[in-house]
Amino acid sequence: MPHPRMLNSRCRGTLDRRAFVRSGLVGLSSLGLSDLLACETHAAAAGLPIAGDKALLVVWLWGGPSHMETFDLKPLAPAEYRGEFRPIATNVPGIEISEHLPRLAARADKFSLIRSCHHDSPGHVNSTHTMLTSYPGELVEAPPFRPQYPDVWAVTNQVLGERAEGMPPHIVLPTMRYNGSAYLGQHLEPLVVAGDPNEPSFAMPNLTAAPDLRTRIDSRLGLLKAFDRLRRDIDHANQFATLDRCQQKAAALLTSDCVARAFDINQEDAATRDRYGRNVIGQRCLLARRLIEAGARIVSVDFPNVPGQKAFSWDDHASVWNIFKEMRHRLPVLDQVVAALIDDLASRNLSDEVLLVVMGEMSHTPRLSDFNGQPGREHWGNTMSLLLSGGGLRMGQVVGATNRKGDEVIERPVTPGDVLATWYHALGIPLDRQFTDYAGRPTPILREGQPIEELF
Repeated sequence: MPHPRMLNSRCRGTLDRRAFVRSGLVGLSSLGLSDLLACETHAAAAGLPIAGDKALLVVWLWGGPSHMETFDLKPLAPAEYRGEFRPIATNVPGIEISEHLPRLAARADKFSLIRSCHHDSPGHVNSTHTMLTSYPGELVEAPPFRPQYPDVWAVTNQVLGERAEGMPPHIVLPTMRYNGSAYLGQHLEPLVVAGDPNEPSFAMPNLTAAPDLRTRIDSRLGLLKAFDRLRRDIDHANQFATLDRCQQKAAALLTSDCVARAFDINQEDAATRDRYGRNVIGQRCLLARRLIEAGARIVSVDFPNVPGQKAFSWDDHASVWNIFKEMRHRLPVLDQVVAALIDDLASRNLSDEVLLVVMGEMSHTPRLSDFNGQPGREHWGNTMSLLLSGGGLRMGQVVGATNRKGDEVIERPVTPGDVLATWYHALGIPLDRQFTDYAGRPTPILREGQPIEELF
């Protein structure tokens, strides 16, 4: 029997204190005095979130998927451009995608493609900065690899906050590269889940305490009680109000039984798990759906490579590996997990509520490179494609077009700011929203950009 929808199980509250202590949950170390005071500072500057129902699920193809092998093939281009793959028809007349994406081809009426996105950032870090903030990033790719402006995850978290009480607003599986909240504060950083949900031992991170940790947990609870007494003695101006909100949210996360249920991927039936694929990528995407359904606001799945393959990203330089050999491994997995997400969200009546995005920070050069007879493509942001599904947007269409070589936008240019404006508009975030930067200046959430009107 299919697993019942978790939508009705969104977090409504937390365990009582006694049940919490009995369960041996850890993580109270995050409620240390210094952390609480830092949380107070951040929250005071942050303002209160605005409630909303929409959610964002991103499958991030780190390294930059070539549009010439995925969503914008050019069979009539010269041989040095077109590559080895051929396009196939989809269930929407006139739309073709890669032959290695047959499941998605059968679901083209459930997604829309943007084929005319473009930027001129050359590296992975600055391209990520450009795509996720709309502000151009530093051209020098050097540590700490953190954005100068808040990325879309931080802005969404800040403006909308929790989607369901007790659920972390932003969760990444297992990482989000080069992301950051900049001047909005570290309290908006995501919950990182680095484990492999395909492993039998996978469990919710940092929750189950070993017996030898119970003494330390009890000690920390005692410290918190002592701090509470001290606070009552000195707090005559309600100066700890924002601290209380942070403490309550942290405790809600750590004691929430529905958060634990959302992470229990073993509740899914075998057929559903098989449909996503019994590998780390497939099970992370299934877990992402469970977390979104339980009330997470944003879940990002990093999909850099297929386990066991030579490639460790979508960064298909000729000098490192054969792009076509690696794509033949990678694309069927992408095809399976994205098709499963589209079907699963639709079957649970979540398509309009959840915006699914499949993209990377850049594309790769339409013209092929050669390294000792090995084909590949180099960094390129001037023409790139991305997939959007659900979120209340209009599906079954292509926005924009590139020329026969795939190296120039010839119809409906789309900027990173336009992409982010579309996300924000779909999620209900005002595009004129501003925040105060490090220098105390009001700074818009977007440098430029308007929602893509064809999608609304």
